[in-house]
Amino acid sequence: MTLDEYLNKLKGKSVAVVGYGVSNTPLTELLLSYGCDVTVRDKRTKEQFGDAGILLERGAKLRLGSGYLDDLHEDVIFRTPGLHPFTPELQNAVKNGSMLTSEMEAFFTVCPCHTIAITGSDGKTTTSTLIATLLKESGHTVFLGGNIGTPLLDKVPKMKPDDFAVLELSSFQLHSMKCKPEIAVITNISPNHLDVHPDLEDYINAKKNIFAMQDENDRLVLNADDPHTSEFASQAKSDIRYFSYGHSIPSGCFCVDELLYSARNYEVQEVATTTGILIPGIHNVENYMAAYAATDGYITDSAFRKVAKTFPGVAHRIELIRELNGVKFYNDSIASSPTRTIACLRCFTKVKPILIAGGHDKHIPFDDLGTEIVERVKALYLTGETAERIKDAVLNTPGYNRLTLPIYIIDDFREAVIAAAGSAAEGDVVILSPACSSFDKFKNFVERGNTFRSIVLGLE
Repeated sequence: MTLDEYLNKLKGKSVAVVGYGVSNTPLTELLLSYGCDVTVRDKRTKEQFGDAGILLERGAKLRLGSGYLDDLHEDVIFRTPGLHPFTPELQNAVKNGSMLTSEMEAFFTVCPCHTIAITGSDGKTTTSTLIATLLKESGHTVFLGGNIGTPLLDKVPKMKPDDFAVLELSSFQLHSMKCKPEIAVITNISPNHLDVHPDLEDYINAKKNIFAMQDENDRLVLNADDPHTSEFASQAKSDIRYFSYGHSIPSGCFCVDELLYSARNYEVQEVATTTGILIPGIHNVENYMAAYAATDGYITDSAFRKVAKTFPGVAHRIELIRELNGVKFYNDSIASSPTRTIACLRCFTKVKPILIAGGHDKHIPFDDLGTEIVERVKALYLTGETAERIKDAVLNTPGYNRLTLPIYIIDDFREAVIAAAGSAAEGDVVILSPACSSFDKFKNFVERGNTFRSIVLGLE
């Protein structure tokens, strides 16, 4: 189905756009341009909303404020990814005959080119960006979007059959979505977003939707070292490719003794060395292996090696902000789960960093993080809703010594950063790696990371 056919089918139906955010703003523009009957529903008030007058002039109806989901009855409902499909108002609308969909599900319906979709608890954005970069370096036209922050539905007219759409997908997007990517990647699975998902099983099931509709002509890339993702192979009809750090695999990409190998039906060929990868950390080696397994057959090994040497990483992911008086400051604001902070800490093998952590409570256990902090951290500065929980996890870790690992709880984020910087001596490393989401104090991890950057750049 073409985009034109899809939008024309919506004429004569009532359409609700729930949540007027990054993905739904261009969607609304498309719907209105086709003369659709559109109601924009958003929890912001008219004063907070900003675009109310423009939308009203273009013929949209508005339901704003605390009652934005009242009387949700439209024929077609486009859900923002941040609104869980279990929301009672959505469930009631579906029971009464409404069709629940999303901008990304619509994109899959009309996409005219190759699709590569990436999900997982950690590494989605870096892996997605790497895949797009590798394909571009090999001469392909690439559209990168999805959860990474760029909607693509309005870009469909520019896409050609041989192009690639590389799509980062969150559990929130996948939860109620039907999609059939030609290539799907699941980086790993660890407890995450349990403040929104009812339980871990629901979170995992959402991730599995990325391959549920694939067939034997499609490719599924799985982490052979992850207990959850390695089990997905038996549930998939896809052509399975693996990646592994530490042991060989039949098809995919693996690393042994600092060498990366491609495997095709047990035929092995050296691709690159881990020392040739610019961005640090074993987790980034894993991201590269996942990207190679996904793009094998569409890229050249020389392009892979060139990207590995030059790709600087993605902002807010162990990003070096500055060095001041011999102290290095790193922004790892993307670390919204304990596993991501653990991966960050493991990158620093020659120095114990001063860690700034804490944030919104997603009801994830911090026991493993406590173990890593005791082993790897010089001083711990905690802020946000989870400060006490992280402190308790560290205090309850065998081997903790308050003399060698001081813990400070400072609620104000700026004061916590300044205090951590003030405690650092020449040769130290100060890292913001929160292990929690940002919503207790910030709109998102980007705002948190940019605030950290601004504070650090202002230090004298």
